Order: sequence, then C-alpha cells, then structure tokens
Amino acid sequence: MLDIRIDDLTGEQTRSLLALHLAGMHASSPPDAVFALDLSGLQSPDVTVWTAWSADHVAAIGALKLLGGGTAEVKSMRTHPDFLRMGAAAAILDTIIQAAKAKGVRHLSLETGMGPAFEPAIALYHRRGFVDGGPFGAYADNGFSRFMHLDLDAPPR
Repeated sequence: MLDIRIDDLTGEQTRSLLALHLAGMHASSPPDAVFALDLSGLQSPDVTVWTAWSADHVAAIGALKLLGGGTAEVKSMRTHPDFLRMGAAAAILDTIIQAAKAKGVRHLSLETGMGPAFEPAIALYHRRGFVDGGPFGAYADNGFSRFMHLDLDAPPR
C-alpha cells in the first residue's frame, strides 16, 4: 500500500531520490537536452511535488508545473530502484493527472528523452493516454527530446 503525499522537499530521502533523478538524466541525455528541474526549480510556487511512500521509504516522486492558460507539465518523474515495477510511478502519475484536472488544467504535457533508459516511462505515459506530439512551452525540437500530451477534456478511452 502506497501513501501519496505532497512533499515539501526537505526530507533526506526525497532529496536523495531527486539527486538520483538528476544524475540519471545527465547520464542518459545529451548535455543540452537535460530539462530536469533541480531542487530550487521544484520549489517554485507554480510546482507541486508528490512522493509515494511505502512504510518509511520513498518509492517515487513526480511533480506538476502549471504553465498557465489551462496547460501544465509533468516533471521529475522517478521511481526509487528498490520499487521499480511495483506501481509507484503509476500512482504518482495518476495523482498528478487528478490534481491537474482539479486545478482546471485542460492540456497536460511532458518532455522526456529517447532510448532504453526512457522506455518504461514512455510505456506508462502511453498507458495513461498520452500521445506523442510536438514541442510545447519554451521547448524546441532538439533531436533527443520526446514530447507527449494528454487532453484532459477528452472522454476516457
């Protein structure tokens, strides 16, 4: 059973998972294609961060960044290695989608990378109805980034 909580980013386990996330993004992406938010970026007032907890251990993290105009972005999705394939990322993503709907978001987008390190996340996003599309916000096509979108006004599939 997972406990999903809004996280204030002060806990050591959360910060460690964020550090792992940033290191993984830098290891798996070209230097000019790393758009993961650092701690200060996640502490912005337009960002809400959630963590999934299993007992006393952080299992996953994810964030919602409001972009304005009924749009928002999924950020900082990462599962702790001890909790891979246990539903923690799905629980976080479902929480983000529900929170976005509750905030009046009509269009949810994300930027991720390409290659084996990103395939499990891409599969999860597809299972939740995200479709591939073009760049959004301040992003540009860089040959590595993959952009995915979910229309929250669309009827469920």
